[in-house]
Amino acid sequence: MDTRHFDTVIINLGNQTLLNEIYTELYITEGDSGEVNEEHEVRQIEAASRRTTTEETPIKCNDIFKPLSEQDEPIRTVLTKGVAGIGKTVSVQKFILDWAEGKANQDIHLIFPLPFRELNLMKDQKLSLMELLHVCFNETKETEMSSLEKVLFIFDGLDECRFPLDFQNTVRVCDVTESASVHVLLINLIKGNLLPSALIWITSRPAAADQIPSECVHRVTEVQGFSDPQKGEYFRKRISDQSLANNIITHLKSLRSLYIMCHIPVFCWISATVLERMLGEEESGEIPKTLTQMYTHFLIIQTNIIGEKYSKKQESDEEMLLKLGQLAFQQLKKGNLIFYEEDQRECGIDVREAAVYSGVCTQNFREEFGLHQSKVYCFVHLSIQEHLAALYVHLTFMMEKRNVLIQHQVSKWWMEKMTISEVHKSAVDQALESQTGHLDLFLRFLLVL
Repeated sequence: MDTRHFDTVIINLGNQTLLNEIYTELYITEGDSGEVNEEHEVRQIEAASRRTTTEETPIKCNDIFKPLSEQDEPIRTVLTKGVAGIGKTVSVQKFILDWAEGKANQDIHLIFPLPFRELNLMKDQKLSLMELLHVCFNETKETEMSSLEKVLFIFDGLDECRFPLDFQNTVRVCDVTESASVHVLLINLIKGNLLPSALIWITSRPAAADQIPSECVHRVTEVQGFSDPQKGEYFRKRISDQSLANNIITHLKSLRSLYIMCHIPVFCWISATVLERMLGEEESGEIPKTLTQMYTHFLIIQTNIIGEKYSKKQESDEEMLLKLGQLAFQQLKKGNLIFYEEDQRECGIDVREAAVYSGVCTQNFREEFGLHQSKVYCFVHLSIQEHLAALYVHLTFMMEKRNVLIQHQVSKWWMEKMTISEVHKSAVDQALESQTGHLDLFLRFLLVL
C-alpha cells in the first residue's frame, strides 16, 4: 500500500494510537424495521433496550461490504443508520484506520471520506468529480482514477446535509471530468452513473435516511451502540483505576434510565467525565441520579476546567453559556446539529472565545478548501445542545422575564405577570406540534430545571 494514503488517514483521524487504545466494538446489525420512527431518538434508545435481539443479524464494522453468503449479490452501497452520538463516525474512522494499517479490506485501493458537514461548504461550487477530489485530497492530483479498480467514498452525516438531493430530476453525469454542482455529483455517484465500480458508504440519523431511494441501497445496517457487556468494557478502558470504574458501572446499573442511555457512547463519555470526579472524591456534592443532574454536573465541570485554564477570559462564564444556549436553541428549532461562523455571529459569539469552551462545542477544521481555513462547528452531542437550549429558555425567563418561545410581542404588563408555568406550557405546546419529536428531550430538561 502506498504510504501516502496512510498519511492522509492519520491527518483526518488525529491520534490513531488513542483510537486503537480506547476503541470498543459497537453492536451493529444488518437491516432495520423499515419504518420511519417519529419518536425522539432517546425514546428510540429506550425502546431498543426492551427489544429482543434474536432476529437481528450482528455484523462487524469491517465486514459491511461482505455478503453474508457466497450466493449473495455483491454489495456496492451501504446505508448505516444510528441515532446521534451512537458511534457512526467512530465506526467510519476505525474502518479507515484498520484499512490504512493493512488489517482489513485490502482489496480497496483508495478511501475518500467526504463528510456532509464539509461538502456543505462547497454546495455553491461547480466542479468535476476529479476536481472535487483534488480540492479535498491534494494527493490525488497524480492519481489516474480510471486505473483503479475499487475505491470507496464515505459520505458521513446525511442528516447534516444542507443541499437538496433530488434523485428524480437530476441531470445524468457519467464523466469524472464533467463539471456539475456537488449535489449532482453526489447523486450520480450513488446511482452508479459515475464510477460504477466504486463502493459507497452513507451514514445517517434515522429521520434523514429515507432521502436515499431504496433501489440505490444494497445493504442497510444500524449501529445499536453498546451492548451491556460493551458498556462495562468502555468504562474499564476509559478509567485506569479499575476499582473506580467498577463503582461507576455499579452506580449506573442502579439507575435504569441512565444505564439505558449508556447505549450511546457519547453519554458513556459524559458519565465517565462526571462520575470519575464525583466518585473519585475530586468533587463534593450529591452524586447525579437523573439525566438533568448528569448534564448539569457535566456543564459545571467543563466550566471549572475552563476557569482553571483561562483566567483572563473576555466574558463571564454566565454570559458565554447564555450565548451558547441561544445558539443551541435557535439551531435546535431549525433541526440543525451543525452550524457555521455566521450562525455564531448572529448570537453575538466571538468564535475565538467560543473555542475556549471546547468541551461543550467542538470545531472541525479542514484546510483543503481553497486558500482559507474553513470551520464547521457542532455540540459534542445532540443532548448537550438540548440541555443548553433548555437552560437558555429557563435563565432568560428568570433573569429577564422573557419567554423566548413566544414569537409575537407582548406588553410589559403581561411580561411582568408571566410565570414559569406559562413558559413550560409554551414548550409543551411546541413539542406536541413537532412531527419528529425533536423537542422531547429539550422539554424534559426544561421541566426539571
